[in-house]
Amino acid sequence: MARRYETVYIFDPALEEPAISEKLERFHALLTREGKGTITNVAQWGKRSLAFPIKKKDAGFYVVAQYETAGALLPEYERAVKLDEGVLRFLVVVSEGLPAKPEAAPAVIAADVVDEIEEDDA
Repeated sequence: MARRYETVYIFDPALEEPAISEKLERFHALLTREGKGTITNVAQWGKRSLAFPIKKKDAGFYVVAQYETAGALLPEYERAVKLDEGVLRFLVVVSEGLPAKPEAAPAVIAADVVDEIEEDDA
């Protein structure tokens, strides 16, 4: 029985996009092998700063993939991802909702809020 999963990858920022795409194709081929799975969505979020250094890197290239596959294929897939040196971190979870979308960084504080802060200080 196929279940819906989601994987978040953090790749080494030194990798170029074609190299990342090639790695993703190799990983996803393990999930779709023998017609037991399908890739439903792959979102490349691009390079982002990390909250803390991972393997002495301050940034990473984020990719979120959603797919349906048989649970029996996951151990070999996870092993292949763990052994790849271009992957800094990854997380596989059971997906229960809509595709994840990157959130934009908060904009500069609105002028109204700044005025309220100044009035409170006075």
